Amino acid sequence: MLIGDSGTGESHLLIVFGTAIAETGLSVRYTTTSALVNDLAEADANRRLSSVIARYSKIDLLCLDEFGYLNLDRKGAKLLFQIFTEREERKATAVATNSPFTEWDKTFGDARLCAAIADRITFRCTLIQTGTESYRYQATQESLFTAQS
Repeated sequence: MLIGDSGTGESHLLIVFGTAIAETGLSVRYTTTSALVNDLAEADANRRLSSVIARYSKIDLLCLDEFGYLNLDRKGAKLLFQIFTEREERKATAVATNSPFTEWDKTFGDARLCAAIADRITFRCTLIQTGTESYRYQATQESLFTAQS
């Protein structure tokens, strides 16, 4: 789990880890959390949810970016929970977020479901905190300073 403020490198590290794992020959899938939930909701509407969940459960490393950026409706949160449940202790999931755990209940809209998702994500998890200082902001400040000199 990669957690830090926006611009601190969580997404970059997620891609680096995914690339390194893929180079070993394992299967990797990178997606945003909202894209995954949309994929699951569409599959559910088309009565293909089981096959889509099975497809995601076979991937060796699932990289979920932008976790907690958008609030999910109850159905979306339950669909995401199914993915974590299917993958738990079988396959690896890497998550990048800029939302602290204390704000996740807003994302999922249900404290009990939020606790269950957090429990599954953090079980045997390595937590990497990327900090609070945005690299993009820092680069912008440096380029402005250079331009003014």
